[in-house]
Amino acid sequence: MTVTTIIIPLLAGLLGIAIGLLIRKLGHQSSKNIEKQIAEIGRHHAELTGRLKSFTQAQEDARGQLNRNLAERLDNVSKTVTDNLKESGEKTTKTLGNIGERLSTIDKAQQQIATLSGQVVELQQILDNKQARGAFGETQLADIVKDGLPESAYDFQFTLSNGKRADCIIRLPKPPGPVVVDSKFPLEAYQNFRKAKDEKEAQVALKQMQNDTLKHAQDIASKYILQDETAEAALMFLPSESIFSEIHLRLPQVVEKCRSLRVYPVSPNTMSLTLNTVRAIMRDVQMREQASLIQKEVETLLLDINRLMNRVGKLRSHFDQASKDIDLIEKSSNKIGNRSEKISDLELGNQEKIKDSNVLTNGK
Repeated sequence: MTVTTIIIPLLAGLLGIAIGLLIRKLGHQSSKNIEKQIAEIGRHHAELTGRLKSFTQAQEDARGQLNRNLAERLDNVSKTVTDNLKESGEKTTKTLGNIGERLSTIDKAQQQIATLSGQVVELQQILDNKQARGAFGETQLADIVKDGLPESAYDFQFTLSNGKRADCIIRLPKPPGPVVVDSKFPLEAYQNFRKAKDEKEAQVALKQMQNDTLKHAQDIASKYILQDETAEAALMFLPSESIFSEIHLRLPQVVEKCRSLRVYPVSPNTMSLTLNTVRAIMRDVQMREQASLIQKEVETLLLDINRLMNRVGKLRSHFDQASKDIDLIEKSSNKIGNRSEKISDLELGNQEKIKDSNVLTNGK
């Protein structure tokens, strides 16, 4: 229902009421005046109705424009909302995908952590057992040696002439000769030092580490340094860089004592560096051996060259003699040719004389 359909009947009713009241009020007036006033009222009514229609039409137009504007704005808002929702949905999907990937990565990391934790527990169990700990050190030593030297340059679990078995022996040429490497792992004292709650406990642990290390060095010196069989020094392999560092940092007197025993502590890193030096020594020895062989081969080659030169000289003399013989043969051939020509000339001259005599006889 529009405003016009409500206002026009209302105005018409009000106008009718006004006309009735006016007729009642002017009942005593002449009919002519009444008609005139009624006509005036009708004119005003028509004018008012036209204005109302114009106003109503304007309202309808305005409402139509408003509806169009609202519809356009609603379309824009709807499009914007739709685009925003689509973009938000894409971002949400991407974010959820990233979250899924990160959760997958976290899950893999947790699995790796769990695996690593199990390996750490296994390693701790190995380190808590002396026999297993010794095997761990020997295995680490073997891996480093295999990576650093050719197979012919070392032996594992090598038995010496005194019946002692070394973890590893490096076959260096004399001097210095084969070098023994023995793995030692003084872990208990190091763990006690790391767990020490005060300075007193730390000093007790360091004292234990000192005694253990010196005991190992003395055992290596007495068992694996043999005159005329091994080098005059041996290596004590410590499988832990931390233990090696603590001994050199906090127990320098132990290092000096080991050196006086001609037993040198090495860690995995310093063992690798030592093997680089060993490899260089072996390469130098091999080059010297090859140089001696090359020298012998050169001497033999020179003898062969001298023999070849002698044979070439003899062959040259044979060629010279053959050349002279060829020259003589050519000269003899030329002489024979010249004589053959003379003989041919003599025979040709005799035949011409015979022909001439025959001609004379026939003429007579």
